[in-house]
Amino acid sequence: MTSFGFFLSCEEFTPYQLLEQARLAEQAGFTGLAVSDHFHPWNDEQGSSPFVWSMIGALSQATDLPVTTLVTCPTVRLHPAVTAQAAATSSVLTRGRFALGVGTGEALNEHILGDRWPEYDVRAEMLEEAVEVMRALFSGERISHHGRHYTVEDARLYTAPSRPVPVHVSGFGPSSAELAGRIGDGFVTMQPDTDLVGAFREGGGTGKPVLGGLKVCWNPDRDTAVKTVHRLWPTELLPGELAQVLPTPEHFEQASQLVTEEQVADAVVCGDDAEQHVSAVREYVDAGFDEVFVGQIGQDYHGFFDFYRDRVLPRLTAA
Repeated sequence: MTSFGFFLSCEEFTPYQLLEQARLAEQAGFTGLAVSDHFHPWNDEQGSSPFVWSMIGALSQATDLPVTTLVTCPTVRLHPAVTAQAAATSSVLTRGRFALGVGTGEALNEHILGDRWPEYDVRAEMLEEAVEVMRALFSGERISHHGRHYTVEDARLYTAPSRPVPVHVSGFGPSSAELAGRIGDGFVTMQPDTDLVGAFREGGGTGKPVLGGLKVCWNPDRDTAVKTVHRLWPTELLPGELAQVLPTPEHFEQASQLVTEEQVADAVVCGDDAEQHVSAVREYVDAGFDEVFVGQIGQDYHGFFDFYRDRVLPRLTAA
């Protein structure tokens, strides 16, 4: 049975707002939390970017909901050994209710130390090795690793998780779905694409969970909601690999000039029509997703939680 969680957007909200949203999500009936991991927001209008590992520590004390990163890049900005330590501590703080979503990352966040941003095939190879390193460290044993991309010498996590942290691998195409099936404990993708879910299953993902979700904008006035999405998240509609290769928020702002309000209105659920919200989430259920996370765009998240508590979640959980 599909579970329904709330997506915490570190790019748009302050740390205190994110903690408030987590509490409200639990009260509204959401059963899990996903949290983004960025160094930069996608554009200056979003205007926030707290350190995700500090946020997870705070969330562990604010709510009993499970927490999943959607997603962390453990390959460039942070070494996989450091990421493993952060994930292990998060698992301990949440009493085992933490899952590590990982992906090959975006130049927006990973170029900041001046490292070369490699092509996808190299990034995928780096991710596979990083997952190997992190899993070895999750055991709590002392390890050394001398690989093509990473070296670890005499490292041990003394604060180790009580059980291995689940590692869910993100992907947006057939090759990344196959990689997730082969090395992941689950698959993360943001479109309700049955073909991608099938590629994940065929690649080794049979019996493993599929996670994903969508952003919506609840507002009693649909036109206001559309304008809010167009101002804050036009980047959601950028095509192809732009999200992976553009290096700064300014570049995303330039590319987003091609996105119109009409495109936003067609692509994003906006307004207070409960049927539209329910139908959009059910597309993920029908595509075979096990966990679906919904995020609210804009500052009127109190109204969003009331709306989902009273009019959306009851219909989804009764299905």
